[in-house]
Amino acid sequence: MSKIDPDKPLPLIHHREIVASSGLFRVERIDLEFSNGAQRQFERMAGSGRGAVMIVPFLDDQTVLLVREYAAGTHSYQLGFPKGLIDPGEQSLQAANRELQEEVGYAANSLTSLHTVSMAPTFFNASMHIIIARDLYPQRLEGDEPEPLEVIPWSIDNFDALLARDDFVEARSISALLLTERWLKEQHD
Repeated sequence: MSKIDPDKPLPLIHHREIVASSGLFRVERIDLEFSNGAQRQFERMAGSGRGAVMIVPFLDDQTVLLVREYAAGTHSYQLGFPKGLIDPGEQSLQAANRELQEEVGYAANSLTSLHTVSMAPTFFNASMHIIIARDLYPQRLEGDEPEPLEVIPWSIDNFDALLARDDFVEARSISALLLTERWLKEQHD
């Protein structure tokens, strides 16, 4: 097994250029030179750097809340945990509490950062902070969803059935679920 070199220098970026953009995305081309002299061009989605949050809200000790919402990429309705972008000037826990109020109609007295994940880091500069929300109370904020999201209570004793569903397939929601299972075990040890 090879060792990881923590001091390996990052490739030099010689040039950056936005080569395409839309209302949601900017594609950036970067010209790189690696430490061995190899030169390459890469294209990546340029992120805002603020990141996003995904919230695992506990209605009580035995029940989490999911949302069912339209997913344009697959043109289907999908189950998952509430999520959203971090607004300028917000910290991840503030964003989590705001998104929770917008998407689920609850705020949380207790928010715990669980883990930060990325999606396809070769192509995207985006991170998602997974947050546990507990001690919920009813509180709603106006969100930007085109239709009300369906809020689905789900027993923590039934996570295997959730993983078996055809409409619970988003990798970040699955990661959040598995990290939550691990967190729950640590809480009971």
